[in-house]
Amino acid sequence: MSRRPVATDEAPAAIGTYSQAVEVDGMVFLSGQIPLHPATMEMEEGDMRAQVGRVLDNLQAVARASGGDLDRIVKLTVYLTDLGDFGTVNEVMADRFSEPYPARAAVQVAALPKGARVEIDAILRL
Repeated sequence: MSRRPVATDEAPAAIGTYSQAVEVDGMVFLSGQIPLHPATMEMEEGDMRAQVGRVLDNLQAVARASGGDLDRIVKLTVYLTDLGDFGTVNEVMADRFSEPYPARAAVQVAALPKGARVEIDAILRL
């Protein structure tokens, strides 16, 4: 098995001991993204819609660096500090994804890095 790390300056740099993504045999495993701006490493200001949009922008940048895009994502996991934001996630996803939508799980967590309210990771097939 050969693992190829994927990295781009168009998404936030890793803030720990992980890769932005790793490609193995045509499958790309994208690490969780929170609403950080890549250039400043500051959190997205604004409402939850803006924050989810920033997370998806970050995932799109990593997906493109791997040779894919959001349409190639087959599985998402959404982590929320408040499941009350689930509807907003659905609205933003409807703007960014087309049918057939990727498989998805959404879970409420006690906390996320840097005080984020949302984090999303993904699996993409090249």
